[in-house]
Formats: sequence, structure tokens, C-alpha cells
Amino acid sequence: MPFDYKHLDDRTRAFMLAEIDLDVTSNSLYLSENLSDHGRIAYPDLLRAAARNGTDHTLATDIRTLLSTHEKPRLSKSGNAFTPKMRSNAHEMLGEGEFNRFYIRGLCLRAIEDGIPDVEVYRAKPVDSPRPESQALIGQRIKAEALLQDLRARTNVEPALGCPPGPNSGLSVRLPPDHA
Repeated sequence: MPFDYKHLDDRTRAFMLAEIDLDVTSNSLYLSENLSDHGRIAYPDLLRAAARNGTDHTLATDIRTLLSTHEKPRLSKSGNAFTPKMRSNAHEMLGEGEFNRFYIRGLCLRAIEDGIPDVEVYRAKPVDSPRPESQALIGQRIKAEALLQDLRARTNVEPALGCPPGPNSGLSVRLPPDHA
């Protein structure tokens, strides 16, 4: 099930595309290690296409066949090296996470341009077992400028401001109801 993005319209999409292009031109676009070599080449265009007229679900579907068959090697608890098979939902996690990040960045730009200082955290996708730390974020307002800078600076790690709070949280942001 795709996220329910409250402000995913042509204007927000244009801001998303600008943010994607910023990362591509600055060579800071996050390219998951789960992508195959071909996937790393195709990914920027697939991300742009989803931002233009798709969703997180579109992106996830498009990258499904572009993932490696196995994750990177790891050490077991006993210290033995092993290479696990790619998780069956890896494409969904990557598609949702990265589309949502660029949606949030785009919406922050929109808020800044409109003189709206904050964005509000909300549940954009139902989850079976919401984490307490995610639940605590719902309804909180975050400075749009600070969140934008945080997401720009931390392209491959969880943002310092905690939004989005990690994979499968189902959280995103929207313009506050008093400004929407």
C-alpha cells in the first residue's frame, strides 16, 4: 500500500525534482548497496520518473528487478562470515524510504517559499505495530528549514531530527492544517 501523501501535487513534485537534481549534480544521491551495478545506473532516472508522476509504490516496483540477489557479507554472532539473500521487501523499503525523503524535502521547500515555518508529522501509511518513538512524533511540528537541511546533509542515514524515523515507520510530513 503506498503512502497517503497529503500534498503530492505538481508543485510539490517540481520541488522534489529540484532536490533530486541537486543530489545528482552534487554527487550525493544515495545509491543503496542493495542495488545491482545496473540498478545504480538506472536508479536516478527511475527516482525522477516516480517524482514526476508516480509514488513510492511506483519506485519500489521499478527497482524490484534492479536489486542484487544477496546483501553484503556479514558476520554471524559466532564470527563466521555469511552473505544473506536479499530481503523480499528490500525494494519496498528503498522505494518508500527514498520517495518519502524527497517528498519531505520538496514539501519543506514549498513551505519555505510560502512563508510557512513548520511542517507537521503524520502517519501516511498504516503499520501493524507502530513503534512508540514513531507514535510520539505524530502531530509534532518541525521547522521546515531545519528539516530540509538535515535531510540534505544525511542522505544515507537516519536524520538527526528524527523524521522520517527510519524504515517502515509509515510517517511523513504535511503542511499544518492551519496553513494547508
